[in-house]
Amino acid sequence: MFHSFFPRPKLFFTSAVIWTAICIFVWYTVGPRIGAALGMPPLAPGQTAPLGLAYFFSPDNLWFYLYFTIFVLIFGLAWKAIDRNHPWSNWSIWGSAFIIFIAYFVVQISVALNNWRGPFFDLFQRALEKQPGITAWQFYELQLRFLEIGMTAVAMNIITAFFTSHYVFRWRTAMNDFYLSHWDKLRHIEGASQRIQEDTMRFATIIESLGVYLVNSVMTLVVFLPILFQLSGYVTELPILGAIPHSLFWLALLWSVFGTALLALVGIKLPGLQFRNQRVEAAFRKELVYGEDHADRAQPPTMRELFANVRRNYFRMYWHYTYFNFARYTFGQLDGQILTFMLIPTIVAGKITMGAWQQIATAFGQVSDSFQYLVSSWSTIIELLSIRKRLVAFEAAIDDEPLPEIDQRYLAREEMDGELAANRPY
Repeated sequence: MFHSFFPRPKLFFTSAVIWTAICIFVWYTVGPRIGAALGMPPLAPGQTAPLGLAYFFSPDNLWFYLYFTIFVLIFGLAWKAIDRNHPWSNWSIWGSAFIIFIAYFVVQISVALNNWRGPFFDLFQRALEKQPGITAWQFYELQLRFLEIGMTAVAMNIITAFFTSHYVFRWRTAMNDFYLSHWDKLRHIEGASQRIQEDTMRFATIIESLGVYLVNSVMTLVVFLPILFQLSGYVTELPILGAIPHSLFWLALLWSVFGTALLALVGIKLPGLQFRNQRVEAAFRKELVYGEDHADRAQPPTMRELFANVRRNYFRMYWHYTYFNFARYTFGQLDGQILTFMLIPTIVAGKITMGAWQQIATAFGQVSDSFQYLVSSWSTIIELLSIRKRLVAFEAAIDDEPLPEIDQRYLAREEMDGELAANRPY
């Protein structure tokens, strides 16, 4: 699943995680001083970030682009030297790095929007209070800055969709070529054709989307946690939690951990049910395919029995998804109200302006959503786990290892059916 596309996957991903941790550590320790020495210093305390398109070309952002490029080149060139003969290393190394950069840039768009919300909604509040000196051009100018950010977001969405589509297809091609090169070992496994044709495509697509979402979540935490720490200065006390430092951060963390643990617990049976559902659907479809070429196959009694298995598994899934959806949707409703509930004392005391409220809500939402990676992705993760179970049998067959128990039972049943067909009188 991975070594067809990535060079030495276990070592590659382990080294990538370690290298990423080193990059983050260096960035937050000596990174600002190096940037300042190169003429690209961070914002001074109290200095307002530029609004609109100018934000993406501020000195500290330009320094990060250069910093990211340098560290990626070091990592990528090292791996090109380690495994120079891997056929897909250009896509897996440089393509993955580009996707990570896109994920970071998308987070920066969210930061630019959050910077814009403060002055816009403060101006909005002053206009509603009929304070003097407010003009229509001030609003139009801020709207132009918003349009600059929005069009940047449009461009990034187009680039992301185009590039990731090619990236996923390359990964699928790598798996397809690898599995077909071992077709003699794989052809006897149940649903082998479907696993190569469909499961490889779905696996690459889901892994890419989950991977991008994970990177985006990590980048969001790296960027928005300092912002949330800073904005926590507006909030001195929270209901239930009381007065604690950096209260908004701890609120986002505790609430997200609760939601993740809740959905992981109530959804623990779903991956196995999804896997069994693919099994019964494949068995039903395969018998129909046999019936196209053999008159003695796909007979009504057999098809009724196979479809009864399909119905039984679906009804079991419907039941388990009922309480899972109850937990998921209930948490979603509460998630939309938790911040407002906790900030009611602060709002009543008049300690924040409308602009500050908008920035707090955005930053809290970004951090909370990042911590809730499993909550948001659980249904997709369930599908991925079921696909992985099907492809694990391929890996075992290629490596001449014992097949998973469910595949062994299938092959034993197929062998028995073959013996019965051989002894059937004609």
